[in-house]
Amino acid sequence: MKIVIVGGVGGGMSAAARARRLDESAEIVVLDRGEHVSYASCGLPYHLSGEIPDAGDLLVQTPESLRAALDLDVRTRHDVVGLDTAARRLTVRTDAGTESLGYDALVLSPGARAVRPPLPGLDSPRVRTLRSIPDAVALRDRVDDGARRAVVLGAGFIGLEAAEALVARGLEVTVVELAPHPLPPLEPELATLVTDELERLGATVRAGVAASAVEPGADHDTVVLADGTRVAADLVVLSVGVRPDTEVFEAAGIACERGAIVVDPHGRTSAPGVWAVGDATLSTDAVTGALRPVALAGPANRAGRQVADAILRPEHARPVPPALGTAVVRVGELTAASTGANRAGLRAAGTAFHTLHLHPSHHVGWFPGAEQVHLVVHAAADDGRLLGAQAVGRAGVDKRVDVLATAIRARMTTADLVDLDLAYAPPYGAAKDPVNLAGMVGTNVLDGTLRLWYAEEVDDALATSLVLDVRSRAEFASGHLPGAVNVPHTELRDRLDEVAAAAAGRPVRALCGSGVRSHVAHRVLAQAGHDSASLSGGMLTLRAALGPRASDLLVTEGEPALA
Repeated sequence: MKIVIVGGVGGGMSAAARARRLDESAEIVVLDRGEHVSYASCGLPYHLSGEIPDAGDLLVQTPESLRAALDLDVRTRHDVVGLDTAARRLTVRTDAGTESLGYDALVLSPGARAVRPPLPGLDSPRVRTLRSIPDAVALRDRVDDGARRAVVLGAGFIGLEAAEALVARGLEVTVVELAPHPLPPLEPELATLVTDELERLGATVRAGVAASAVEPGADHDTVVLADGTRVAADLVVLSVGVRPDTEVFEAAGIACERGAIVVDPHGRTSAPGVWAVGDATLSTDAVTGALRPVALAGPANRAGRQVADAILRPEHARPVPPALGTAVVRVGELTAASTGANRAGLRAAGTAFHTLHLHPSHHVGWFPGAEQVHLVVHAAADDGRLLGAQAVGRAGVDKRVDVLATAIRARMTTADLVDLDLAYAPPYGAAKDPVNLAGMVGTNVLDGTLRLWYAEEVDDALATSLVLDVRSRAEFASGHLPGAVNVPHTELRDRLDEVAAAAAGRPVRALCGSGVRSHVAHRVLAQAGHDSASLSGGMLTLRAALGPRASDLLVTEGEPALA
């Protein structure tokens, strides 16, 4: 059996290593067009920042170490430029010329390449991507050579990691993102926290605007934005997305959709004897069923292992699971993480759902160092099945999102979250972990104990309802919605007649700081006969969702109507 693998790093090298462990007699050849076949691509921004001083530390394996440990024939600087699936032969361009290579089984792991939009000036030597070790070294060299101003085009995960790294090196950094906010898949009310942290670090964030050109200059380049803004740059990091690197294979007749290779549940392509894994393949979203590439290391590594099983022991091979897209990123002192579907994806799929906003501490509040976890969870409206989760905070974020990713994979419901037996000691969590609390809130919503209203409904609530702010008088004075009535939740039972008079038959929409006290108020109001609801996530979520509008809408003077 001769197995040829095109592309190393995550998916390709996982397939090669697993194949060798399954079959000592197989001839396994790995081809990669680059200098390095096994390196930690996710570590590139941290070499730029200086946290990983030596680029050599990013090399996981070398051709020599792979030959010694696994008897793999790894050939770098071998670029596949043609494929004949009928003859089962590859055309490979090398430094010595072009050669032909046959195979019995072929695994395609070509990955993705950076999108280069048709902007004038992108061929400037000051414009770089961050996809390889040479990219990271080149960017770091520019910083070491005295670059003081940087523009990062694109505020996805890699863009934000690059921006953080450059800020850490002391550069003036401007982040430009066409979407309304950084980390476009993140819900807006959480993305606001990321924007605030970037600005706290000293970066300038320009969201909702595109770059229109890069103007090269003698001493620096100038990035021109669509609104006419001109930003000087000693270096530009291009990070506006990636696309599958599949042209050669699509031209050979491998079925693709929007450039991504179509595979079956075991990684088989449309051609006999050809499998594919990683960023270049079309993945089915585990929650919505949408088809899209998933450019993440974890799914690529696992798929490589499972494809090797499908080739060498198909009777035992498990299918490659649909992707949840679980991801995490550090931005300054914050961590942002997500798993499953967001609101936009669920709405596009026509899925009915509830959204839950919580702001619990990452461990018990009475133990020193407690930090809030700003948590958003989406659950199916019919049965409470978990659909997606996102979190931002200074501590405990990755743990909670990992638990919720596991719960989504297991098709658990909000009621199941209530019953999870999670580790508790004061430095680590609480007897009611944030994950348990999300289950409790979701179950209350599902069974009608709790009814929610949302920050996006604030204008309608102000126009049609009595907005009842149940925070303390001091909290109310610090900023409240115009026309809101302040009745602290501890006084509500004794003042229901006043609330009824103020409502005058209108619905009552309660709010507090984070949604806990307004839930108590909602239960009092609902049992007194009011059309009541509690603001999901309270004023914390409302302020984040309003963003810059909060300073215009919220009132910080005047006496509360019923205080």
